[in-house]
Amino acid sequence: MSATPHKPTVTEREARQVAEAAREQDWRKPSFAKELFLGRFRLDLIHPHPMPSDEASQRGEEFLAKLRDFCETKIDSARIEREARIPDETIDGLKELGALGMKIDTKYGGLGLTQVYYNKALALAGSANPAIGALLSAHQSIGVPQPLKIFGTQEQKDVFLPRCARTDISAFLLTEPDVGSDPARLATTAVPDGDDYVLDGVKLWTTNGVVADLLVVMARVPKSEGHKGGITAFVVEAGSEGITVENRNAFMGLRGLENGVTRFHRVRVPAANRIGAEGAGLKIALTTLNTGRLSLPAMCVGAGKWCLKIAREWSAAREQWGKPVALHEAVGSKISFIAATTFALEAVVDLSSQMADEDRNDIRIEAALAKLYGSEMGCLMADELVQIRGGRGFETAASLAARGERAVPAEQILRDLRINRIFEGSTEIMHLLIAREAVDAHLSVAGDLIDPDKSLSDKAKAGANAGVFYAKWLPKLVTGPGQLPRSYHEFNQQVDLSPHLRYVERSARKLARSTFYAMSRWQGRMETKQGFLGRIVDIGAELFAMSAACVRAEHLRATGEHGREAYQLADAFCRQSRIRVEELFGRLWSNTDDLDRKVVKGVLSGTYTWLEDGVVDPSGEGPWIADATPGPSRKENVRRPIR
Repeated sequence: MSATPHKPTVTEREARQVAEAAREQDWRKPSFAKELFLGRFRLDLIHPHPMPSDEASQRGEEFLAKLRDFCETKIDSARIEREARIPDETIDGLKELGALGMKIDTKYGGLGLTQVYYNKALALAGSANPAIGALLSAHQSIGVPQPLKIFGTQEQKDVFLPRCARTDISAFLLTEPDVGSDPARLATTAVPDGDDYVLDGVKLWTTNGVVADLLVVMARVPKSEGHKGGITAFVVEAGSEGITVENRNAFMGLRGLENGVTRFHRVRVPAANRIGAEGAGLKIALTTLNTGRLSLPAMCVGAGKWCLKIAREWSAAREQWGKPVALHEAVGSKISFIAATTFALEAVVDLSSQMADEDRNDIRIEAALAKLYGSEMGCLMADELVQIRGGRGFETAASLAARGERAVPAEQILRDLRINRIFEGSTEIMHLLIAREAVDAHLSVAGDLIDPDKSLSDKAKAGANAGVFYAKWLPKLVTGPGQLPRSYHEFNQQVDLSPHLRYVERSARKLARSTFYAMSRWQGRMETKQGFLGRIVDIGAELFAMSAACVRAEHLRATGEHGREAYQLADAFCRQSRIRVEELFGRLWSNTDDLDRKVVKGVLSGTYTWLEDGVVDPSGEGPWIADATPGPSRKENVRRPIR
């Protein structure tokens, strides 16, 4: 067995090549969001709103009823917050309910819920306590069940899925102390040795890792004779010899989260436990996240609904200057924002989830947009609730109860939601990931033109192909249905939503023109313009949310469920969203990006250290990044399996 190699050192270009190789390269199915970024408003891909089957709905509703009863009678959220731990009996109850197997097929002992109802269940459980939502989501959305469902062998499914459905908690281990969103530098190794692989390394922020029975571990297999090598995925028994959970991490929110640091020292894993081929690990991780990301905005929907309930009840009861605070415009605008945004976010999640269930469309961009938009708007809604509650919003639920008031955990929801802007791809990384997909069509036809490694003949060929593509594409960005007064007239009901859809169509073309102009202007430097790309993606997210909100409103009207009210909420959301879109369009070309880069260089070079005078730093001693050198653990194993 060869020695463990040192941590890889890679250039920025090499890191990008690794990430690019892991992307799904092809678009075999249509994508509403991809078309939107290309300036094509394909309303036909999402309208009429897709619907689950009667059988799927019945099974989902029956489980939701059981889960609601459990959440109301068996979950003590205040206790979880107080003890910073989900009680074992609560987790045992979730197991008995079948909540560990919501997404697992019935033939393996799971409930076989659709993505739509799985997300509704997560929103419900997460509203009872966000740490429970995180436990269930990490187990099924990114833990063992999902990658095995897509990439596992029949033998692996037969062995592991029944365990995951009822008894075994799983965790996903990718991040390392010095490796976040650049997996090219992954240092954990899996060295082939006979019929086994031997794992060495340290994994950080292993959600569920403290209590897990099964792990999905990403490790680098060294290239050798008979072994392609590369980042590879394995199912690992959490109780294997050589695995030590060295720390249970504590956070500003999600205090019940069983998240830790896991060390592997000469851990033997059977080759039969490898998921997919050697080198396919990163592709497996990214593909798993395509739908797995939908669980996070689903819980943000639940948080929005709760924020709306508390805002409504509190602002009707609290009076200021002779009338309820809700009737003061400064507070009322916040309540309107929460209500309209919750409606739109639920529309985005339900639409994306139903499209995932139908498998007619490629939803990789839609799911990423839902995660990005949900996490950002969820935090804003919680922050507005705290502001509406005033001093009581800043006060803990325990303190409120101690002095005789209703124990409303507003400050807790703000703390709990904050991680969502970081979990499963930070907002900044999501901007880059979505932007890469959004410009894929351009790079497919013109990428060689801006690639410095390509030959002159390759560039000439790319130029010819690009000329053909743009000759057909660019003229279509000049005019469209958004300029015709009667377009989308079926959305003109009690409230007229058709102007908003015409706005989306016009804005999609404007967005595509802006992207094309930027690529022409910056060419190979486009990937460094992260501020610009982030705004492009944010505009796309708003346009997607507006589209989903209008389609949901019309669906509710057609089915006779709160149609009038849904149209009002969709109208309010679209008007709010259009203001944000106009601001983002303005900031595409009028911004401080260049100046900001100069200031950052000055900060890093020490030019402004004088600005830091006059304070003390209460931080403790220690390195910025913990040592993750492979080797035997010197710490107590704090793993705590729940049985």
